[in-house]
Amino acid sequence: MDYYSILQVNRNATEEDLKKSYRKLAMKWHPDKNPNNKKEAEAKFKEISEAYEVLSDEKKRRVYDQYGEEGLNTGGSPFGNNGRGYNPRSAEDIFTEFFGSSPFAFGSSPNSGKSKQYSYGDGGSFGVTDNVFRTNCDSTMANTPKKPPSIEHNLDCGLEELYSGSTRKMKISRMVVDHVNGSLVPDTEILTIEVKPGWKKGTKITFPDKGNEQPNQLPADLVFVINEKRHGVFQRDGNDLIISYKVTLAQAIGGTTVNIITLDGRNLSIPVTEIVTPNFELVVAQEGMPIAKEPRQKGDLRIKFDIKFPAKINVDKKKALKRALAS
Repeated sequence: MDYYSILQVNRNATEEDLKKSYRKLAMKWHPDKNPNNKKEAEAKFKEISEAYEVLSDEKKRRVYDQYGEEGLNTGGSPFGNNGRGYNPRSAEDIFTEFFGSSPFAFGSSPNSGKSKQYSYGDGGSFGVTDNVFRTNCDSTMANTPKKPPSIEHNLDCGLEELYSGSTRKMKISRMVVDHVNGSLVPDTEILTIEVKPGWKKGTKITFPDKGNEQPNQLPADLVFVINEKRHGVFQRDGNDLIISYKVTLAQAIGGTTVNIITLDGRNLSIPVTEIVTPNFELVVAQEGMPIAKEPRQKGDLRIKFDIKFPAKINVDKKKALKRALAS
């Protein structure tokens, strides 16, 4: 394994660099923080802990830099003879030693004092010993960190963006707990949001544990809420798009062609052959907004007509129009 890559540091990393990276990665991949992908988290957590244990030890790091992982595992290393000489410690022991006490509560059971075993995907395990001095209630109340309310921010999106989708990069600034001395320190990060075609106002994108931190609390979740900006031409109604189109009285009676530029830049030419009355609405199927749960389907485009009547008309035209409409 490449321990430097696992810890995401370069080969000249200082002790502080190693601590900072281990702190971040161990908190991210601790199995108790990843109940939905526990096997992957256990494997990564074990790799991170092993990498930190080797690189934070001056002698082990020197052997690793010179001979690689094999140098730690063979009799040729200073750590053993006749076969494997280096046995990594429990990942949970390293974690607890680093943080002083685990930030995660494992609770206790009627079998207080016994060691609970948590299995890794590769067959290894780490143990957690129950506190013999606590009852179930005491342990839960005293050891379980609270989860503060989510932090919500509006994410303003234009109708074109919600039609076609986009990738947004959001730079966030927050306060995190320095687990070495317990103080709050500023932290910045770039988050990527994939805006899906068809998303509606109120859609929420949640980034677990990316909100502000406080001592003795779990990190808050950071939530972005889609806010749909007003459009100059189209109005959204669910999955449908509505447009108001002006026509003259002559066009309303004699027919016309509606020309519209869609949200994705296409030109639509829609013939109108029916008489346009004040309540007439022309529906163009599959030209509305994409349906988020059915990407190949779209709503409809609904064209509502605004008939412009002439302000004045001479007597002869008025008579002619009256005769034509009277029949």
